[in-house]
Amino acid sequence: MANLSGLDLNLLRVLDALLTEHSTVRAGRRVGLSQPAVSAALGRLRTSLGDQLFFRRGQGLEPTEYARSLEAPLRRILEDVEALVSSPGAFDPAASTMSFTVSGSDYFAELLMPELGRVFSKVAPQTRVHLVDLVPDRYVDTLEHGVVDLALMPTASMPGWIESRTVFYSSFSLIARKGHPGLAAEGIGPGGMVPLDFYCDLRHVMFSPEGRSSAVADLALARVGRSRNVVMTMPVFSGIYRAVAGSDLIALLPTALAKRVAEAAGLDVYVPPVRVARAEIIMVWHRRYSASPPHMWLRDQVMRVLQPLDEGPDQA
Repeated sequence: MANLSGLDLNLLRVLDALLTEHSTVRAGRRVGLSQPAVSAALGRLRTSLGDQLFFRRGQGLEPTEYARSLEAPLRRILEDVEALVSSPGAFDPAASTMSFTVSGSDYFAELLMPELGRVFSKVAPQTRVHLVDLVPDRYVDTLEHGVVDLALMPTASMPGWIESRTVFYSSFSLIARKGHPGLAAEGIGPGGMVPLDFYCDLRHVMFSPEGRSSAVADLALARVGRSRNVVMTMPVFSGIYRAVAGSDLIALLPTALAKRVAEAAGLDVYVPPVRVARAEIIMVWHRRYSASPPHMWLRDQVMRVLQPLDEGPDQA
C-alpha cells in the first residue's frame, strides 16, 4: 500500500524524469540534481509507493508495469501544476525543461520536425519534442489521457472538450519514378497533366493507415464515372514514395511533400487529371491546455513552421 506521507512534488519531478530518461544520471541533469540525490529520491519513492518502480537492464533502468501506469497521469499532473502556478506570458522557453509530444503522420517528420528542431535548439535548448504516430481511431484517447499535447490531422468531427485550429490546406500531386516507361511512351513530361484514361489504367499505391482502398481522390473520380487501380496501400508516406521510386507504381502525395522529396527519391511530379479536394489539416488539443503558456507557445511554434505550406481552401 502506498504511503504518501513522505511524498512531495520534487519526488514526483524525479519520477517523471526517470520515466523519461531511464537513467539516474540523465534524470539528475534534467531536474538539476546529482546522481546520488536522484538515487536517494528513488529510494524514497519506492518506500512511499510500495513498488520497486525500476530495475536495472543493461546500462539503463527499466520501469515496472506499475511505474509505466503512472507515466501519463503523472506528466499530466505536473503540467497542470506548472500551468496553475504560471501566469499568462510566464513561460520561458530558454529555461524550460518540458517535454512535448505531437502526434501526426510521417508527413510531419519531413515538413515539421527538422525546422521545429532548429527552433527548439535556438530558443528552447533544454526542451524536448517527440513526434509519435497518429492512430486515427485513438487520437481522442491520447489527447484525453495526456499522452500527446497536440495532434495534427485532416479535419474531422471532435468531442466538445477538444479545441482545434486550421493549420494549412494542401493540394495533391501525382508522383512517378524518373523515366517511368509508360509516361515516357505517352510523351508526358514532369509537370504535365496525366490523361484520365491512362491515369486510371496505371497501378496506384495509396496512403491509408487503416488499409482502406479508397480516399478523397476516388470521390473525385467517381464524380466523372471513373475509378483507379489501387493495388497497394501504405500506412506511411515514406513507404509510398519509396515504393513508387522502385517500381512502375504511381501515387498521389500532398504537393508540398511531393516537391520536398522528389529529387532525393528519384521522382517526377505530375498533375492529376481530376481536381482532388484540398485537405484541411488542423491541430487539435485538450481544452485543459488552451490557456497553458507552455502549450500556447508550442502551438505558436508549430503554426509558424507549417503555415508557409498553406495553399488556401478550394474556391467554390
